[in-house]
Amino acid sequence: MGHAEDEITPFLKARRAALDAASLGLPDGLARRRVRGLRREEVARLAGVSVDYYTRIEQGRAHAVSDAVIDAIARALRLTPDEHAFLRNISHGRRGAHTEVCDAGAGPRPRVRPQLLELLEAMGDTVPAVVYGPGTDLLAWNTIIGRIWFDLDALPEAELNGARLMFLHPDAKALHPDWEAEAEETVASLRAQIGRREAEARVQRVVCELREQSEEFRHYWDVQAVRERTQGIKRILHPQVGELVLTYEAFSLPTDPGQRLCTYTAPKGSPTAAKLRTLAEPATAAF
Repeated sequence: MGHAEDEITPFLKARRAALDAASLGLPDGLARRRVRGLRREEVARLAGVSVDYYTRIEQGRAHAVSDAVIDAIARALRLTPDEHAFLRNISHGRRGAHTEVCDAGAGPRPRVRPQLLELLEAMGDTVPAVVYGPGTDLLAWNTIIGRIWFDLDALPEAELNGARLMFLHPDAKALHPDWEAEAEETVASLRAQIGRREAEARVQRVVCELREQSEEFRHYWDVQAVRERTQGIKRILHPQVGELVLTYEAFSLPTDPGQRLCTYTAPKGSPTAAKLRTLAEPATAAF
């Protein structure tokens, strides 16, 4: 797998295939179609560009594609805001094209500012929190995270990555009762980072490793889903206290490109809140 420019062909093909021509009022609806979704000429017409130009874009042969054209294609393909941003990122990546290879190093992990480390410590054992870096690397966390999730302090640095843990850790499926949905969301979030300068090298490395080591990852990656993870519900099946239902919020850190602070909370008085208090006790072992 190479640079972000290699992403544009499968992504646009997948988005074309996901659309129903009949629902868009296009002629020849379904009866005379040999393949699912829209034809290239139909996307070109909806986007207001020539068939030849759209074909070159989809095949990765068009350079310096303008934002106006990207926006028109996004409208034609009914892209979500996250998919639209992804298309813009990978298209802009072509403007300064270079080549990444799977065995290339991704450089040192970003450092977490002392102020963020102080914030994690201040959250103590009441608010589980972690700082994610590019490619879903785990950069910093507080103590309670290791008691409700994996024992991060015991893992080697090479394994401190959210996507790797989801697909390669032997306890991942036991810990996550909604593993399939979480796996899909993890991959969609990882793909959303493709084309971002601050994340590109690390994302490429993580994707290469997981494609080589996990058939399940390859399946979800080939779906071409793109979605940022900013908030939601996470269920954890803890071996000691049972099910935890947590609300997560992910906050981008503008002064720390590629880093996000993710917090996990439970409503006051809820069973999960009581279980978190139990897990905060020093005698409670990590998973």
